[in-house]
Amino acid sequence: MTRIDDNVADAPAGNWVDRFAPAPLRPYLRLSRMDRPIGTWLLLLPCWWSIALAAEPGSLPDFRLLVLFAIGAILMRGAGCTFNDLVDRDFDARVERTRSRPLPSGQVTPRQAWAWLVLQSLGGLAILLQLGPLAIALGIASLALIAIYPFMKRITWWPQFFLGLAFNWGALMGHAAARGEVSMAAVLLYLGGIAWTLGYDTVYAHQDREDDALIGVRSSARLLGARTRSWLRGFYAFALLCFALAGWSGEMGWTFWVLLVGVAAHFHWQASGVDIDNPADCLARFRANRDLGLILFAAILLGRALA
Repeated sequence: MTRIDDNVADAPAGNWVDRFAPAPLRPYLRLSRMDRPIGTWLLLLPCWWSIALAAEPGSLPDFRLLVLFAIGAILMRGAGCTFNDLVDRDFDARVERTRSRPLPSGQVTPRQAWAWLVLQSLGGLAILLQLGPLAIALGIASLALIAIYPFMKRITWWPQFFLGLAFNWGALMGHAAARGEVSMAAVLLYLGGIAWTLGYDTVYAHQDREDDALIGVRSSARLLGARTRSWLRGFYAFALLCFALAGWSGEMGWTFWVLLVGVAAHFHWQASGVDIDNPADCLARFRANRDLGLILFAAILLGRALA
């Protein structure tokens, strides 16, 4: 059994949970992936894209919404990870990278994890109720995507697609919260985000390719294998096209197009340079997608402010 002061195998060394959090809270914070914030960024950034997109030309996005969605992303990513780990705890115990997680290692019991899930979900509900009717309805609808995702690896080779549906839902919600509607530009951001997630999560899944094959878990990494780089180029080309069309539909200023070149360069770096047989390289390139998302956020923010 893992002690509560032992960290999780794939958490960054010296993360704030291991260094500063009170020992009794550490297993719960690890269950919510607070020691690995990259997932929160990847959930939050599509929300911020669409909030920035919804700003009036010549204006900055609604700061209150940016903060609310940031808090909501922390809570709902934590709740989603807790639910995922409850569903996958038997699988996680058989995979080298995940067996040190709180549930399979015994740091928390399933009952404690369910209680933590309810607590985080109530916090997420409190944030959701601060938004308008359409955003609330979309938030409720997203629960179906969150609920089905952990089971997709059992029945399809494309669980990454279903992760994309769930993780980029904020591209619709953010615009709905800011404008009370969902524009075509927001839909294009959502579609581009799904393709983006297909790329980065396929890279991520290559870390567990061998263990997944042994236990019968399906993934796009196992399906694509040596063809991964070619498929990544396709995923990222489609994502870039959708982002460009969103900028055109949203009548962005010139700074959007300049910074979109940076997004394209980042996509090229990921797809052309990833070593799918090197787990450390896969993890590093996966984590680098926070920077890509921030570049796109800056592109939309400045493109709208300087329109």
